[in-house]
Amino acid sequence: MIFIVVKFPVKPEHAENWPEIVADYTRNTRAEDGNRFFEWSRSLEDKNTYVLVEGFEGQDAAVAHVGSDHFKWAVANLGAYISDNPQIINVQDASDWGPMAEISPH
Repeated sequence: MIFIVVKFPVKPEHAENWPEIVADYTRNTRAEDGNRFFEWSRSLEDKNTYVLVEGFEGQDAAVAHVGSDHFKWAVANLGAYISDNPQIINVQDASDWGPMAEISPH
């Protein structure tokens, strides 16, 4: 699995509307054959930062995502809404999600 985490620093005037701004991009990415997950969260420390956690079945799925019309739309348009370059972590050979050993429900 390709595992990617991206922090998006969103301009303050767009932070409240970010989920709507990326709604079509999110929906279209989640519909891709090789997409395992594509989840947004808002930072607790900085209300203008959104964190995207995404997973793809493998290299072919990741390449297809980058070649998609919706990814090209994101590249062409999201720059108008961010205050700095997004920061990314990209792991090429990740395993799947698993339970955290240190914390359990009780």
